[in-house]
Amino acid sequence: MCRDRYQKVMVRIPKDLSHLGRSYMREKKIDSCITPIVKALQEGGIDMRASCCGHGNGNGKILLQDGRNLIISVAE
Repeated sequence: MCRDRYQKVMVRIPKDLSHLGRSYMREKKIDSCITPIVKALQEGGIDMRASCCGHGNGNGKILLQDGRNLIISVAE
């Protein structure tokens, strides 16, 4: 995994997590090893709440706005 390496990605901040009371786009630091997945989800219109690669301490996950979790497992 990436171990504290990040890339900046434009992501949608959902209304319920927004201090503005509306959803908006913002540049956020994303773990570099899952950046391509996060970008593809954003480009596909799939909103997320959070993401983490696991940093070598377990599976990564992406929490989707609709309540589902995507588990990112590294093949050994």
